[in-house]
Amino acid sequence: MSEQMTSSSPTTAEADTSAMPQRADVVIIGGGIIGCTAGLFLAKRGLSVVICEKAHIACEQSSRNWGWVRKMGRDPSEIPLSLASARLWADLNALTGRETGFRQTGIHYLCKTAGELQKYADWLDIAQEHGIDSALLTRKQLSEALPSLTGQWEGGLFTKSDGRAEPSLATPAIAAAFRAQGGVIIEHCAVRTVETAGGAVHSVVTEQGEIRCNTVVLATGAWTRLFCGNLGIDFPQLKVNGSVLRTKPMQGPPECAVAGNDFAFRKRLDGGYTIAQKNANLAQIVPDSFRLLFQFLPAFRSEGNEIRLRFGQAFFHELAMAKCWKGDEAAPFEELRVLNPRPSERILREGLRNLSRAFPEFAGAEIAETWGCAIDVTPDAVPAIDAVRSVPGLIIASGFSGHGFGIGPGAGHLVADIASGTTPVVPLDPFRLDRF
Repeated sequence: MSEQMTSSSPTTAEADTSAMPQRADVVIIGGGIIGCTAGLFLAKRGLSVVICEKAHIACEQSSRNWGWVRKMGRDPSEIPLSLASARLWADLNALTGRETGFRQTGIHYLCKTAGELQKYADWLDIAQEHGIDSALLTRKQLSEALPSLTGQWEGGLFTKSDGRAEPSLATPAIAAAFRAQGGVIIEHCAVRTVETAGGAVHSVVTEQGEIRCNTVVLATGAWTRLFCGNLGIDFPQLKVNGSVLRTKPMQGPPECAVAGNDFAFRKRLDGGYTIAQKNANLAQIVPDSFRLLFQFLPAFRSEGNEIRLRFGQAFFHELAMAKCWKGDEAAPFEELRVLNPRPSERILREGLRNLSRAFPEFAGAEIAETWGCAIDVTPDAVPAIDAVRSVPGLIIASGFSGHGFGIGPGAGHLVADIASGTTPVVPLDPFRLDRF
């Protein structure tokens, strides 16, 4: 497996010929799925919008995630947003005029014990209030739905209307549709800071010059805490590193997405499979791990078995990283434009082995590529999507905690609603910044 190890991004950069405008109604910092979708909906409403991306579109988590589009198993506070996103995903190919890879193939969660099954039964009581079509499966129903599944399973949870999309296609498709609506994307252009006048947003200062604007959206993923810190905003966010692989095209495994406790997979448009180990991520111990210890401690106590702590060079790298800079000074993300952690060979090897035990057809899978990803997490694993009260005109949309791709279209729509002052597509309360 090691000879196939790579930490390359699943997307490639596109040439950018957009000219730097002097003014816009809204500047969005970050060219991931949230930023691009927000830009698209704002442009469709007639606002002038510029997306500034320090590297290239979807260069980080938006192209590195599993590609799952699910309502199932969501935190109750995220369910309305996941429903709004599901409606948008269903129309996204038509909306963008391009292939996003979205397919409604269903998702299975497998349960080894009665306790695991009861946990999903409790969640199902909440989900059914929202009309979600999830259903518990008995052992017999599970074996009928997944005939090649081996081992002892108590049952499972299945959502027929859930599905998958292609991370390497979806965000570039949304970005292209945004450009077609008159939006401007400036790639390889880091925003260094936000300038204010009278306490409100006045402009952004980029490495290529200043853009005056009334509204700024921080859709900056795992960089948000660092960027906010330079503005005097303490945004509670840490990073965990995930590891993912894809196989070469293969026949036999199920078309739907499936997750057990220690593996997860989904079919790809290219005929291969995206595979990861569920509930296994690395967290590098860094200075912020101590600064935010008490805010994240409850989550670590309840979910600590999913995180493997590591101490290494990342601690010293972040310790030495600049925390404050001015608009005429290079920012840290100009030196390191893409978070590109090495995937964990051990985690991937374990995940593929666990998967092959449950679905023997994966025993002969040929690995085409592996990659790592940096996931932005909040203390409650729910994103912040809200206007910053202390800086009128500034909006944060970050901390998606590994859920951002599936709920990305709805989250982008919600950001556009906040920025344009229209009725939110879903209630804002679960995503308020003041909950921290």
